[in-house]
Amino acid sequence: MLPLSQPITLSEVQKTASLLRDVVLKTPLQKNQFLSEKFKAEIVFKREDLQEVRSYKIRGAFNKIASLTDEELKKGVVCASAGNHAQGVAFSCRKMKIKGVVFMPTPTPNQKIEQVKMFGGDYVEIILSGDTFDDAYEEAFHYCSQNKMTFVHPFNDIKVIEGQATIALEILEQSKAPIDYLFLPVGGGGLAAGVSSIFKELSPNTKVIGVEPEGAPSMSTSIKNGFNTKIDAISKFVDGAAVQKVGDLNFEICRQNLNEMVTVHEGKVCQTILDLYNKNAIVVEPAGALTIAVLEQYATEIEGKNVVCLISGSNNDITRTEEIKERALLYSGHKHYFIIRFPQRSGALREFLSEVLGPNDDITHFEYSKKHNRNSGPAVVGLELDNPTDIDDLIIRMKQKNFFGEYLNDNPDLFQVLI
Repeated sequence: MLPLSQPITLSEVQKTASLLRDVVLKTPLQKNQFLSEKFKAEIVFKREDLQEVRSYKIRGAFNKIASLTDEELKKGVVCASAGNHAQGVAFSCRKMKIKGVVFMPTPTPNQKIEQVKMFGGDYVEIILSGDTFDDAYEEAFHYCSQNKMTFVHPFNDIKVIEGQATIALEILEQSKAPIDYLFLPVGGGGLAAGVSSIFKELSPNTKVIGVEPEGAPSMSTSIKNGFNTKIDAISKFVDGAAVQKVGDLNFEICRQNLNEMVTVHEGKVCQTILDLYNKNAIVVEPAGALTIAVLEQYATEIEGKNVVCLISGSNNDITRTEEIKERALLYSGHKHYFIIRFPQRSGALREFLSEVLGPNDDITHFEYSKKHNRNSGPAVVGLELDNPTDIDDLIIRMKQKNFFGEYLNDNPDLFQVLI
């Protein structure tokens, strides 16, 4: 394997840490009692969600901008982002009193736009462009070239990576015992590249594991293939960690430094978000929950070990709460959708409620239509079960009473159309 053309060095990361000392918070390394007892391990969170911009992105953004020449600073910087990176760049521009232009996709929620405005103030201009991040990225790059400004990449940049790497120095300084396992969220790979580089040098016995959403396994796929691979179609639900292609530089570093790459189901991520809020009053965004959601997969392996989970951010849009709850219920087996065929006779619905549904099951969704067939009318019905193991008996009763049409949870294409 060829050596990296731009290695991450301990000396440069230490210089970066000194630069950032008065800019970023030294976030706590905090034990979680509930999970420690559950997994019979010492589970601690690195709380980057407590940064002023509510994510670690401020570290890399500020370090990149601070590395520019006076001439480059006068011309200003440009970035493309619909989330945490934009806020980190905006904060840095205001802190350094330079001009910044942030390109965001047109459908970006207003809450995120307002956050960027708040952190950037008069120093930042926001331009909404295109329907997707890729559209905004292309427009930002074109604008940057035209105006001879500096582009601040969200992850594929040596200075950005060095900024994120300062988290590793803090973790190692704060930990009271040697760290056996370190779980890192992976999107574009900047965080994982930086932190894993420092652990490789200072704590080589730590098993460093990268975690991606199941619907966007860009780093996992690339490492498996042996080359940086673009994935054509990804799920963007875990928006802070959903990229089609990781950074080239980040890929080279991660495939050398990470012990493992693993994916976790988006439904499990949603359940983790709800559990963290209900049990610990911790609000995290989907990407911020990845490293905790994956612990179930390592339950046996981490028993008796010292484990660090990096919580990357807490910029969670409250309007997504219902979707998060829905995904969690679907994943846990409590929520199920069916096409039910109701006979067109008096009492059919009453029979379904009294003889098919269990006593503690609820109907949460119902769309009924009689126009397709004179003898039976299909309805899309959502059911929430008190006990997930009741699903098989429920389907048997549906079939015995001739109500069963189709089970939608296992038919994602039809599910997306009807629900």
